Amino acid sequence: MKLSICTISFRHHLHSIDQLADFAKTQGFQGIELWGVHAKNLADELHYGADWLSSYGLETSMLSDYLPLEAPISEMMAETEKLSSLAKRWGTNKIRTFVGKQGSSDTSKKEREELTFRLRMLCDYLESKGQYLLVETHPNTLTDNLPSTMQLLEEMNHSSLRVNFDVLHIWESGIKPIVAMNQLLPYISHFHFKNIASRAQLGVFSPNNVYAASGSREGMVPLFEGAIDYYEFLSDVLPIVDVDASLEWFGSNVKSVLAKDIQEVKKALQLVQI
Repeated sequence: MKLSICTISFRHHLHSIDQLADFAKTQGFQGIELWGVHAKNLADELHYGADWLSSYGLETSMLSDYLPLEAPISEMMAETEKLSSLAKRWGTNKIRTFVGKQGSSDTSKKEREELTFRLRMLCDYLESKGQYLLVETHPNTLTDNLPSTMQLLEEMNHSSLRVNFDVLHIWESGIKPIVAMNQLLPYISHFHFKNIASRAQLGVFSPNNVYAASGSREGMVPLFEGAIDYYEFLSDVLPIVDVDASLEWFGSNVKSVLAKDIQEVKKALQLVQI
């Protein structure tokens, strides 16, 4: 298993990328999932990139952004080209995005066809660069549940389209994560791990709340203290797949929580191996 921190976890903190890399190395992480905003803001700092990160013994596991699928095609492609170039600089072939801005049940057939048409354009371009587009399983997008996600993958039938499997959001959709994972396994290139105290508090992860500095953090809990049983999930998953995952934390006390979570993951790994 390869584990990364997410720089988005530090979106409201005054930490340099140097400090984050040092923290990740010290705590035993193998990589950094770089938020697109951070990559763009570091673009003029030519010292930073894959070679610099490798000096810490780390790699960029993924570049995570939100490609503007609803924008004019010229704008959409310009943004994709920019992210592709940044991904190359940081040494990753994975670019994460969301598909649309509304749930699958609220998306008409015509709207779905337009989204898949645009996704194909992005995938064709990224394929030419040796890169992959990862669609995240996420509420209020076209991949908000397993059937719609499977349908999208089948409609696209594109070797550069992959899945970022967010365990919590899959669970939120009402299906057991291991069941969904078994079906999506041929397409999964990355996992997001996070947890919640109870299903009633899932609204805390809505984008309008989670990205706001003053947003509520009530219900966000360390990985092994929430409603999802990660011991069970990891014991089911690890024997059948090599896991490349990010510990995605949006709450307070970022460093202490991530430090605790990675130690708990290591303990879980030892139990699975036994």
